[in-house]
Amino acid sequence: MAQDAAQRPVGDLAIGVDIGGTKVAAGIVDEQGAVVARARADTPDRSVRPKVVEDTIVGVVNELLHQAPGRIAAVGIGAAGFVAADRATIVFAPHLSWRQEPLRDRLSALIEPPIFIDNDANAAIWAEGKFGAARGETSAMMITLGTGIGGGILMNGEVIRGRFGIAGEFGHMQVVPAGHRCECGNRGCWEQYASGNALVREARSLVAANSPLARDLYERVQGDASQLTGPLVTEVAKAGDRTAIELLAEVGDWLGVGLANLAAAFDPGAFVIGGGVSAAGDLLIEPARAAFRRQLTGRGFRPEARIVRAELGNEAGMIGAADLARASVLGG
Repeated sequence: MAQDAAQRPVGDLAIGVDIGGTKVAAGIVDEQGAVVARARADTPDRSVRPKVVEDTIVGVVNELLHQAPGRIAAVGIGAAGFVAADRATIVFAPHLSWRQEPLRDRLSALIEPPIFIDNDANAAIWAEGKFGAARGETSAMMITLGTGIGGGILMNGEVIRGRFGIAGEFGHMQVVPAGHRCECGNRGCWEQYASGNALVREARSLVAANSPLARDLYERVQGDASQLTGPLVTEVAKAGDRTAIELLAEVGDWLGVGLANLAAAFDPGAFVIGGGVSAAGDLLIEPARAAFRRQLTGRGFRPEARIVRAELGNEAGMIGAADLARASVLGG
């Protein structure tokens, strides 16, 4: 239960906002990484105008400010896109309409507490490293599987952002030359094979073809493939449907291939798998581990990174954004 405002040390609370391709989720987070209040809103039609998403952010933040049990020290924004080194500008967001968007300035004009902006996966790996599955690891990597794939790098206990602020965009590594077209404009990006969008695309293709292998999925949506979602495929898989299990295993295979490539480049102690698709648990993680072992350079002669599901679930980005924002204002 949240403490009374008079009992809380002033300034130990922060708001974290996680902006995905389809929703804005926010929460008030304390210094122990606990979320004491939440708010959420959909991003209308994924937005063709930046202002639509920005207004949504302001709405959920103001909702939380009105119910905060203490002073809010800062607001952290975890954005699904390329965040410039100034941590003020969204350079490019493949799943939203931000292009060189001065997000911090626009939000600062409408929200009273200081604003901190980072990539959502950077925020997530910070949270998992401090409060979750990567506790005790000095070097770890976050892979968030949602609408696309995000990535965060923790090395020597610090978030690695790169020279221009946009390191960790692993979802846009090319894994299949001339493969599926990606929303970023290229072909064959990893997220076209190991994301929620990839899972849904393959499931819908089977249902649209009226495949006898997808009878359960077909009946769930009464033949309307457009109604298929990643969570529904996962639900059907958990109920034992072989085709849905196979679809998740295919995503897991591609996930493991990409992780082996990242291990060759970065050699982390752990890969933390988060995002909505990670709700499939071992139906996704076990195939990923198997593919990772098959593809790992030097397999059999080197230590292997752990591949674990995020402990903080879909709230890792929110918690990390809040904690990074608090640290930027208060230190620590």
